[in-house]
Amino acid sequence: MAVKMYPINEEMARRAHEMMSMSDYKAGSKTASYEKQVKAAEMLAESCKAVTDPMYHEKIDRLLDTYARKLADNMNEESRIGCMCPSILISGGSNFPVRKKERQNAAMDRNMAEYREICGLLDKMKSVGKGGIRSDEENAVEKLEARIADLKELQEKMKRVNAYYRKNKSLEGCKDLTERERWNIESGWASGWYAGKPFPPYELTNNLANIKRLEARLEEMRRLSSQADELSGWKFEGGEVVINTEVNRVQILFDEKPDAEMREKLKGEAFRWAPSQGAWQRQYTENALRAARRVTEKLGALYYNSEYME
Repeated sequence: MAVKMYPINEEMARRAHEMMSMSDYKAGSKTASYEKQVKAAEMLAESCKAVTDPMYHEKIDRLLDTYARKLADNMNEESRIGCMCPSILISGGSNFPVRKKERQNAAMDRNMAEYREICGLLDKMKSVGKGGIRSDEENAVEKLEARIADLKELQEKMKRVNAYYRKNKSLEGCKDLTERERWNIESGWASGWYAGKPFPPYELTNNLANIKRLEARLEEMRRLSSQADELSGWKFEGGEVVINTEVNRVQILFDEKPDAEMREKLKGEAFRWAPSQGAWQRQYTENALRAARRVTEKLGALYYNSEYME
C-alpha cells in the first residue's frame, strides 16, 4: 500500500501566503509540495528495502510513516506561524508590530530546526539493517561477502533498468522491476522527482561507494584472519601487547597502573580500559596494531614477533 498522506491545511497556507506576498496563492500548492517530499521519501524507503533483510522492512515503513506525519505537522505549523504577523511590505511601516515580528521570527527558527530533525529520519531510514558486521561475529566474512553480492546485484539492476528506459522510453514490460517498484518510480516522476531517470546518478554513485567500502573491509578481515596465528604481540618495558583473538581485541597490559599522561595517550588512540580483561584494548584491526605500536614504541620495545609490525 502507498504511504499515508496526512492532511495539509490549505486555508491556513493561503492566509499565510497572503500575509507575506503580493502574489496570488496557487490553490493546492502547499499540499503538492508536501506530497512531492513524501513521494521522494517513499522511493528512498523502497530502495532501502531492496538491499536489506525483510525483517527490517517494517521498521523502514514505520520511519516513513513518522516522516510523513511529522512533515505534515511541521508544514501546518509553518503556515500558522506565517499568520502571526504580516510582512512590512503588506502592512506598511506605520505602527508596525516589531515585537510580534520578533516572536514570529523566533517561532520560524524553531520550526526550521524541527524540520531538520524530521529530515534526519531519512538518514535513519538509510541506516536500518546496515549496521557494520563485526569481524568477531560468527561467519563474519561470509556475511560481508553476501552483503557485497547483494549490493553488486542492485548496481547491475539499476543499470539494466536505466538502459531499458533509455531504449524504450518507458518502463512498461521491464522484467527487472516489480509493479510496486515501477509505480514508485513513475509516481515520483509525476511529482517532478528526477523525471526520466528510473535510478538517478547519485543512487548508483552512493551504492558503488558502499561496495568499495565493504570490499576494503572484507580484504582487511581476510588479511587479519590469515595473520592471526602469526601475530601474538610484543613486549615492551613495563608491559606487553597481546593479540587476543578470542575476544577480537588488541590489548595492552601494564605491569603497573600507567600514569595520567599515558592514560590520555591510550584514550587518544581509542584504547579503553576493560576491567574484565585487566587491559587497555580496542577492536583488532590493522589500525589498532599501528596504534598499539605508537603507544609503546617510546617505552622501549623488547620483542616484535611479526614482520607486519616492522
